[in-house]
Amino acid sequence: MINKRLLIKNLLAHNDENSFYDKKRFIAIGEKEGKAKFLKHICALANSNPKNNSFIVIGVEDRDNAIVGVDFFDDSKIQNLVNAYLENPPLVSYENIPFPHLPENRVVGLVTIRSIGKICALRKNIWKYYGGSVFYRDGSISMPKNFKSDLVDVNSEVVAGLEKQAENNIELTLDGVIDFMKNRHPDLPSFYKVFKEQFVVCWAGQSKKVKGKEYFSRVDIELINEQVRLFFSALDEVEIQVTDDSFSLLEYVYMGLGSKKYYPLERLDITFNDNGSYTMNSELVFEPPRYETKDLFHVYNTNNTLLQLMKQKTALTQQQRADLKQLPDTYLICYLNGFDAAKDQMELAKELLKSIDENVYRTAKQALRILRKVHYS
Repeated sequence: MINKRLLIKNLLAHNDENSFYDKKRFIAIGEKEGKAKFLKHICALANSNPKNNSFIVIGVEDRDNAIVGVDFFDDSKIQNLVNAYLENPPLVSYENIPFPHLPENRVVGLVTIRSIGKICALRKNIWKYYGGSVFYRDGSISMPKNFKSDLVDVNSEVVAGLEKQAENNIELTLDGVIDFMKNRHPDLPSFYKVFKEQFVVCWAGQSKKVKGKEYFSRVDIELINEQVRLFFSALDEVEIQVTDDSFSLLEYVYMGLGSKKYYPLERLDITFNDNGSYTMNSELVFEPPRYETKDLFHVYNTNNTLLQLMKQKTALTQQQRADLKQLPDTYLICYLNGFDAAKDQMELAKELLKSIDENVYRTAKQALRILRKVHYS
């Protein structure tokens, strides 16, 4: 079992960017250019490493390898994105790795790419890259390549050595549990569960009971053995169920026009096996609220007016400030009810909100996260 935090440290300490490893300050797959560049790197790393894992580390300064972190990113549908745009798509996972010196809401992203052994190519046009393009890693650069023979394996031994050095042990596991429960969440109830005498899951959150069911807010969940954060949210409510061999959570989102209520969003099930392996399965169960189009036009136009005022740096009235707090949620509701342009408007609003209202900015990021889940499902 690989300790992903240790793996990242080994990658940063012993390797410049190369044909099996890349690092990024951040990725922006919500934008066309960022999505295209991300897919190009995935394609290139898969073609350069047909028989071993490749990695992209996200949240690291390129100049000095300083670990600065990025926001928690829910990866549950990232494979759908890769499958949609790449021919012979590799298996791709995105994991959130907490580091002790980072703020609670920041992690390092670790993308692991596993080729299926066939030449990977773009399936269709995206940004300035044409469908059919094939990419390959030449040192630290992902560049076009015309393959005249099969893919060649050159890195298996090196990557196997790095992963061997990052194997977990009892000391790292115990240190991880103590750090999670005593240091990271001293103000929240914290819990742990050992599965199959091998796996340790820790979770923390503010508990409340409604009609006999227990729900958690301010939730943080981590698979300690691999130092992988499974879930983090300061906003949503979560229902957690634990058995002897499984850990499940059901995430809810609070939304609506005027009268709000909780809607189930996504279920995550982790099943632990006797052979030292585990499986994760996520299922989107979201049924968004529906409204009459004519009722939403007023909301949509109000949001667009607020967006223009923010662009012009115009002072807002008290009522407009109240409407601003609802802007991310109401743009999301508009999009879910057929206002496709609301997604682009919300992206613009998010960047403006960063310097206007930090709380609403966080709500906008959460709304875009929900939108991304729905879109790639």
